[in-house]
Amino acid sequence: MLVANILEVKGRDVATISGERSVADAVAMLRERGIGALVVTSSASPVEGMFSERDVVRALASNGEHVLELKVASLMSHDVTTCREDTSVTELMGLMTSHRIRHIPVLVEGQLRGLISIGDVVKARLDELEHEKKELLDYVSAR
Repeated sequence: MLVANILEVKGRDVATISGERSVADAVAMLRERGIGALVVTSSASPVEGMFSERDVVRALASNGEHVLELKVASLMSHDVTTCREDTSVTELMGLMTSHRIRHIPVLVEGQLRGLISIGDVVKARLDELEHEKKELLDYVSAR
């Protein structure tokens, strides 16, 4: 299974935010959309960084509630791992595990075309296993 297959099912909508917006704005967006991360974009780059719940929790624990007044760019992760539509689910699992990340933006010809979360990967893998199980049961039952 490939990233393209996951995007066909989940869609290509990606929540983005400017690095100039406040952390409070970003937190409100995460809550409103019920998501765990935002792709930080700018006119110069489709993926400037990633901003996640984890970034907020760490900053709050270290510096208190005044971090909500900071700009998203001050807390975002700058080194972003991306993938392509032809990246396999197995490769995604490896990237997420080795980089200890939960979200990977999908780029096509330098443009942001989706976002894959660890939940998307788990769902895709479970669907794949269920399909394999059904095929095996059908095979055994046909004997």
